[in-house]
Amino acid sequence: MAGTDPAPVTLVLGDEELLAERAVSGVVAAARAGDPQAEVHDLMGGKVGVGELTQLTSPSLFGDRSVVVIRSAQDLSKDVIAEIVTYAKRPSDDTVLVLSHPGGVKGKALVDGVKKAGAKVVTVNKVTKAGERLDFIKGEFKRAGRGIAGDAAQALLDAVGNDLRELAAACSQLMFDTEDKTISTAAVARYHKGRAEVTGFNVADSAVEGRLADALEQLRWALGTGVAPVLLVSALAGGLRSLAKVGSAPRNLRGGQLASHVGMPPWKVDRVKRQLNGWGPEGLSRAIQAVASADEQVKGGGADPAYALEHAVQVVVASRTGR
Repeated sequence: MAGTDPAPVTLVLGDEELLAERAVSGVVAAARAGDPQAEVHDLMGGKVGVGELTQLTSPSLFGDRSVVVIRSAQDLSKDVIAEIVTYAKRPSDDTVLVLSHPGGVKGKALVDGVKKAGAKVVTVNKVTKAGERLDFIKGEFKRAGRGIAGDAAQALLDAVGNDLRELAAACSQLMFDTEDKTISTAAVARYHKGRAEVTGFNVADSAVEGRLADALEQLRWALGTGVAPVLLVSALAGGLRSLAKVGSAPRNLRGGQLASHVGMPPWKVDRVKRQLNGWGPEGLSRAIQAVASADEQVKGGGADPAYALEHAVQVVVASRTGR
């Protein structure tokens, strides 16, 4: 957004924190591109008092431009919300107002009010799918005039995990540490050894979803980068336990009630419900037994932990169609 004239009032809406922060920073950068001397006031919603916005947006004797950023706008009081909505209907020519709101019910009067008043709305969608995270990674390199191979992007996601801040930091570090125009899988492997808990969860997800090739590839990647076999077994066991919990829950439970009953966050319950497709009690029992056997072998009961893990993954995938 830098280099363009920002709207007088901008609402950044969404709870993907990194992307919301970038959207806010983009508006501020655009305002300062037009006036490098513009004064920036960065406020938290819960600490903005009645009359403060009026004071900050009052015309300057010297005609100076100002930027007012209000983060966590859902925490604004009712009186301040009313003040902002009134302001948004006739904003000052010398001020750029940026409101950051995560969405949801709290503070909805602000969202509805400034939208109706004509504020520009920048929606920040939550990144929840693996494909969206891969697009994010590729976008980070594209913004810097670099590229990353598709398999390298997947390897980076496997190694670093799902947190966008950590992914962004990893992309930045890779670009700093390497000179290649396009990042390869070898470069990712050289600089990122992988986090055990994330790598293990990826193996478990692929296995319970019946993706044998992906599960075995991720398993070998994890073992090759030094992830302890016992942690991989634990992840497999955890994935199967989640299936068992959600699968055996009362059918009449929905949403938050189901999440509370099984002790999982709602997003995880939704994912496990999708993973349950194709699973039955007998197949789940066989898979759990196979992972229990692998657990015994990687803890000293067998000579080859890698073979035990691969066999367990194969049994888990083969058991998925069981009833």
